[in-house]
Amino acid sequence: MKHIFLFFWLLLPLTVLAESSPISRVEPPFWWTGFRETGLQLMIYGDKVSRLTPELDYPGVSINRVEQVDSPNYLFLYLDVSAEARPGEVEIVFSSEDESFTHRYLLKQKNRDPDHARGFSAADAIYLITPDRFANGDPGNDIIEGMGDTLDRSAPGGRHGGDLEGIADNLDYIGDMGFTAIWLNPLVENRMPTYSYHGYSATDFYRVDPRYGTNEQYRELVSSARDKGIGVIMDMIVNHIGSEHWWMDDLPTNDWLNFQGAPVITSHEHITEQDPYASGYDRSRYSDGWFVDTMPDLNQRNPLLADYLTQNALWWIEYLGLAGIRMDTYPYPDKHYMAEWSRRLMEEYPHFNIVGEEWTDNPAAVSYWQAGKVNRDGYVSYLPSLMDFPLQSALRWGLVTEEGSKMEDLRPGGFLYLYRMLANDFLYPDPGALVIFPDNHDITRIYTQLGEDYDLFRMAMAYILTMRGAPHLYYGTEVLMHNREAEDHGIIRSDFPGGWEGDTRNAFTGEGLSEKELEAQAFLKKLLNWRLDKKVIHSGSLTHFKPENGTYVYFRHDSDDSVMVVFNKNHEKFELQLGRFAERLEGYSQAMDAVSGELTPLGESLTLPPRSVRILELRKAPGSG
Repeated sequence: MKHIFLFFWLLLPLTVLAESSPISRVEPPFWWTGFRETGLQLMIYGDKVSRLTPELDYPGVSINRVEQVDSPNYLFLYLDVSAEARPGEVEIVFSSEDESFTHRYLLKQKNRDPDHARGFSAADAIYLITPDRFANGDPGNDIIEGMGDTLDRSAPGGRHGGDLEGIADNLDYIGDMGFTAIWLNPLVENRMPTYSYHGYSATDFYRVDPRYGTNEQYRELVSSARDKGIGVIMDMIVNHIGSEHWWMDDLPTNDWLNFQGAPVITSHEHITEQDPYASGYDRSRYSDGWFVDTMPDLNQRNPLLADYLTQNALWWIEYLGLAGIRMDTYPYPDKHYMAEWSRRLMEEYPHFNIVGEEWTDNPAAVSYWQAGKVNRDGYVSYLPSLMDFPLQSALRWGLVTEEGSKMEDLRPGGFLYLYRMLANDFLYPDPGALVIFPDNHDITRIYTQLGEDYDLFRMAMAYILTMRGAPHLYYGTEVLMHNREAEDHGIIRSDFPGGWEGDTRNAFTGEGLSEKELEAQAFLKKLLNWRLDKKVIHSGSLTHFKPENGTYVYFRHDSDDSVMVVFNKNHEKFELQLGRFAERLEGYSQAMDAVSGELTPLGESLTLPPRSVRILELRKAPGSG
């Protein structure tokens, strides 16, 4: 009994002191042993914590250095978590002349399963979701006191109540459609007074916004999705934060932000990063300017901030077991930092994937950022993938403009424009790694782009799901969601039908959908599920033929299989002569339509229905081997 009393007496001072600790935040909140690079930065925040001296005694963990900054309320503690370190609680003693207390920092074991963070690839089909607008699984978290804007489903720019539980509840629908990955617009806290639903104004890098759920729910979603063969891609932003981020009340340093104290809005002129003649002023205005006045621009040239942001990405990958990161506004931050950020992540997770957003229709500018590109200025990137905005633009204009026409800038209209854009693939080190798409959360929905022409819609979907690269579709595309009312982002990101109790239309069940919407959903489900095991589509070679007479033909092929994709934009049926495709048709005598299952002999010509697309699996003559 005496020994038990002594034990609790010894603990008492620590308990009392811990309660009086001035530390209010430690980020990252915990870490792991087993990382390749053993350095770990702890951002410690609290009342005048810079006066404190840290010490620790833990096998395999040591203090490298301590950094004090302009604000006395921060302390940056750099640890070395060596290969010899084991999981456990590291007791860090903080002391000054008149006080001493202990902070227990948790170290876990890094997951050694190579599939824990295996990245998406061209074998995947990605479903892009804006979480606030997909499904409301838990109405109890719709309104959280102190979180800024509140629930207003009637407002296009308001909070509508979608959440993590809503996504989890509908994983079976996503998987049954044939999708193997989901990309979620940002889920981290956005405690902004208005217009916070989109997620791109982070106010806490380590916390899921409670209106979506909790960090643990996010983790559970990733695990459940993985069990169903669906990877999760996290949307991230290192370029900027929201103006209500907790840092803004007490910035660590005088250079934590670009244009700190006197904001300047970015020029949004992307090409300045590649322009050999660009002035220093223009370069700074682009990369250092604020995205908008409510999104302060982070200065990644500050080494403390750089370490913080990189560690945050590593933390989420390891904590969640992600299949990828989609990096928002990739060219806007300091480009040398982004190279190091990408290098560090890919070094730690060699099977991971990252896709960057470079929103331009100039393939030369997009290719600049891809890993393996030999750039004239010597810039070396480690970014595996990019969003293929040039091909998206070309697909839209190639479909809506007349064959043989000229656009206002004298570029050719029709399929020839699409053909020429694809020919620019010589600029990319790995065009097959690009992410291709008909639309996304930032641009007009594809059905609206195409004038709600269902025939053109089918062509666009067939193209995206048979072209090189990893395809993604925005939620609701499968049921012809549109924004004919306006180009307002809130309308583009309208609620998915059936995601809310009381919805009269339900895309999950088909209830209340029109005949055309059901047809589109069935068409995409058929194509997506057909694509699942089609290695020739995932990684096969691509050969296309110059468009002629309102038709466009390309082949996906490897040593085992060949698929012929044929577009006919004419308003009447067309007899396609097959002679000029002989180099790709040799040895094949039949073709099976991937959608209808119809078997067609390959003779001198192929009859194409008006305004149609056919995806044909080529078959060799019986007995030809």
